[in-house]
Amino acid sequence: MKKEDPVEYQASTYWRLLKYAKPYSLRLTVGILAGFLIGGSLFGSFMMLPSLFSGIEFTSSGDARFDKEAKEIYQAVESAKTDKEKLAAIKDKLKAPEGESKVGQEVEKINKTLRKFGIHFLKVVYDKGNVVVSTEEKTYLTFPAETAAGKMTWQFFSVFCIAFVLLWALKNIATYINHYCMRWVGQKVVADMREEIFRKLINQSTSFYGKMDVGQLIARCTNDIGAIESSVAHVIADATRCPIEILACAAAVVYAGVQYGSWTLPLILFIGLPICIVPLILLGRQIRKIYRKSYEGIAVVYSRMHEVFTGINVVKAYHTEERESKRFSYSNNHYVKTVVRAIRAQLLMSPLMETVSVACTLVFLIYSYSQEVPLSSLAQMLAPCLLAYRPIKDLAKVATYIQRSMAAADRYFQIIDMDTSVKEKENPEPLKTFEDRISFKDVTFSYDERKILDGITFDIPKGSVVAVVGPTGSGKTTIANLIARFYDCTSGEILIDGKNVKDVSIADLRQMIGVVSQEAILFNDSIADNISYGMPEATMEQIIYAAKQANAHDFIVDGRHPEGYDTLAGEKGFRLSGGEKQRISIARAILRNPPILILDEATSALDTVTERLVQDALNNVMAERTVFAIAHRLSTIRNADKILVIDNGKIVESGNHDELIAKGGRYKQLCDTQFK
Repeated sequence: MKKEDPVEYQASTYWRLLKYAKPYSLRLTVGILAGFLIGGSLFGSFMMLPSLFSGIEFTSSGDARFDKEAKEIYQAVESAKTDKEKLAAIKDKLKAPEGESKVGQEVEKINKTLRKFGIHFLKVVYDKGNVVVSTEEKTYLTFPAETAAGKMTWQFFSVFCIAFVLLWALKNIATYINHYCMRWVGQKVVADMREEIFRKLINQSTSFYGKMDVGQLIARCTNDIGAIESSVAHVIADATRCPIEILACAAAVVYAGVQYGSWTLPLILFIGLPICIVPLILLGRQIRKIYRKSYEGIAVVYSRMHEVFTGINVVKAYHTEERESKRFSYSNNHYVKTVVRAIRAQLLMSPLMETVSVACTLVFLIYSYSQEVPLSSLAQMLAPCLLAYRPIKDLAKVATYIQRSMAAADRYFQIIDMDTSVKEKENPEPLKTFEDRISFKDVTFSYDERKILDGITFDIPKGSVVAVVGPTGSGKTTIANLIARFYDCTSGEILIDGKNVKDVSIADLRQMIGVVSQEAILFNDSIADNISYGMPEATMEQIIYAAKQANAHDFIVDGRHPEGYDTLAGEKGFRLSGGEKQRISIARAILRNPPILILDEATSALDTVTERLVQDALNNVMAERTVFAIAHRLSTIRNADKILVIDNGKIVESGNHDELIAKGGRYKQLCDTQFK
């Protein structure tokens, strides 16, 4: 099977988007029914046009009627061969038709409509120029309908005008209901999509974020979803309304052609419809391709902004503001050029369709003029065509919106279809307590075909402190990530109390583990909420106790932060110093009270005084817990029960501080280098 070009049209994308509307099928059904009501009221309005024009144009003895009858008699005589046949044809044409009066014919139509809807008790009768509305028992209304000259009275003509207005009002009410329901469904669909992509991204593995640009992800969650949002809101409403309106107009044209006895006029009008669709076909796919490139371009713009703003201190330090401005300007201008191309193609649709529509209408008028078509028949066919122009034009916009949304949806579904999350087995084992030890058994881990860990085997007994040291890139952080199951090992086993971490509940496993990293990550929320992040049900007393244990309570309430525990930390905690952020991070771990603690050297970037405060806090959190510590400063792990020396993904030495110094191996070299 030939692989599809991702930029090309894919019907499956449309169907996937439609599935998001399924939970809102009731509101969707109401909107679609309103769309049918629009079409029905339009069709009814068109059916009334001949009656409206008849009141102006025709009389029972009008010239137009005699011209038509004379023409029919002449054609009948011409087609007859013998004098007898000619005489019979003339007699047949001269027979008085049923409902000779035009008004009488209209009244009979009203009666048929009433009977069609099961209203038999009410009768509308034409009687000597008057219209009588009555039941079997009583006459309710008598009003003049036709003058002595055979012309429709203004009173009767007003009835048709009022009915036409009521039908038109019904159409507008139905249009409002259709738009409201469909826009509501559109907003709900997009909200669901936004939540889905957020859940999908937040559940991706840590390795996913190592490969993806955060600015690109933000662009897909904001700009791409925004494009789908603006498109879906219009597409669902117009896509359900416009085809029904166009069908109603087409049905009215066909009906008028049948009434007039000519198929040529509707045929001329319908030839123009496929021609109107040609611009949609020619430009539709091109628009989708261009918009797809434009979304990639704006993602680059977001990415540049994210990189520069998060690294603003480096930009300032190296005085590269001008260079970054030029780089951003290049990306921004490239995006603008792509959007302009898309706009050019999009705006070309409407003029092309207008030109084709006007040309077809003029051809229709020329032919109608040559055939001497009566005004009422002409209006009955031409009015639907003129009113069909707007839904056809809206349908062109729908096509553009669809191509835009499909370009964004392609990128959206790329993320939705991407699954790098750590998989939990179908019926995982519970892990409610930690009683014995953590064991690594011949663990290997590879990342993008590059081996990070190779045959790692060691134990962390309950209540012990195990530290790992080694050069940058040796695999220290990878071991910590494997314990917390941020990744799965390529081969080997990681056991907690004899249970493979792949077999236990991820929620239970993470509940057992607390992490204090080198870079304290805080959210733009209050200090209290940051401390209780892993335990949102914690009371204020518990939060304060954890802060005291972490040596954080004093700086929170001593006036440096006037709002105390309600002080906002700012994005990534920028309102707090490095030491303050670390102590809040430690308070977070203390409050959660996990039996297993992972420490990624939290004091390496601090000054001496702050380091002592943070180290005291760490000692509090380490008490009576099982600790796995990644050590950068060797002075902080002198008292560890076991120290693992990692190099190139392998354990090259193991023992406590004194044993490793006595060996005079790699650990001693690291100590000599650090303390010389």
